[in-house]
Amino acid sequence: MQDFQQDCVELAFRKYRRGEVGRRTLLAGLAALGALPALPDGAAAQAGRQLVMVNWGGIANEGFGRFYGEPFMGANQGVRVVQDSTGPSAGRIRSMVESGRVTWDLCDSSASSSVVLGRQNLVSRIDYSVVDRNEVIDPGFALEYGAAPYSFSSVLAYDSSKFPNGPPQNWADFFDLRRFPGTRLLRRDALATLDAVQMALGKDPRNLYPLDTRACLAKIREVRRNAVFWNSGSESEQFLRTGEAVMGHIWHTRANVLQRETNGRIRFIWNQGLLQAGIFVIPRGNQGGALAQQLLASMLARPEPQVGLLQFLGNGPTNPRAAAQVPQEFRAVNPTDPENQRQQVVLNGVWWGDNYQQINQDYLDVVTG
Repeated sequence: MQDFQQDCVELAFRKYRRGEVGRRTLLAGLAALGALPALPDGAAAQAGRQLVMVNWGGIANEGFGRFYGEPFMGANQGVRVVQDSTGPSAGRIRSMVESGRVTWDLCDSSASSSVVLGRQNLVSRIDYSVVDRNEVIDPGFALEYGAAPYSFSSVLAYDSSKFPNGPPQNWADFFDLRRFPGTRLLRRDALATLDAVQMALGKDPRNLYPLDTRACLAKIREVRRNAVFWNSGSESEQFLRTGEAVMGHIWHTRANVLQRETNGRIRFIWNQGLLQAGIFVIPRGNQGGALAQQLLASMLARPEPQVGLLQFLGNGPTNPRAAAQVPQEFRAVNPTDPENQRQQVVLNGVWWGDNYQQINQDYLDVVTG
């Protein structure tokens, strides 16, 4: 009998390491085998009722905890949602899943990464019997392996003091060095950058994909000696703040900070902005199991916390009922306000998921010249 028990224990741990069962199931099974001391009523269930939400650090840690974690804990007694700001890179998710030691439940990712991770069997499918896909403003915000409780945009920001005869109005102006001289600021990443280039080349924003990447890269090659490239959001602010660039392709959250702190010297426009889904993914074999799907569902379903996150972090809501609840003073900086959204293009995360790796390498080869 002891040998049989040992075999069962070893099998249970192998399944746990492979991600086939969660921590709660493992503990309950071991207790049933007598391999753990008997747990009090409900203890086995409670043992797995901590969810770890992973973000990229900064004030996102406080924002996601306050507006996503706390409402869920309030509605689900006995559940703890904790924040981890160590950065949920695709490589770290892969390492966790392949080692069988998954300590993360919900990770701030991207549409394109969710496609790649899903195809590699590293994240779980979103259970749309639990998560309501009708609670987002666009189908691109509810994907097979991820869903978006927030949004952000890549926009054209410019130093208004440099253009007394009129500012740039679109991406064609951005890439017109003759009419609008000065150093350009671009991200050291192809995603959203080449989408803007494609619009500058004249393609209809309503039919933007697939991108003509060869033509887009040729345009980047033309301007690269008149451009600087940013790696982080803070770096993008610095280039414009100090005047090293006269206009830039940056995140709207950073552009809004610059507009406010320079008293409008640096401004931004929504026209031809790239509206992007703030996608969360669930690593395969996560400890919290199906509870992570419920947390994600709550993040999408309630507009009030999303509006709070806009006011706190600047990220846009994705619930279609949220826009009407945004205070008047925040509507101009909300990427999903109907007027602002109308001027933008929703970035196609599935297309980028299919193509990102090669295209981004080609882009980096061009910008490093």
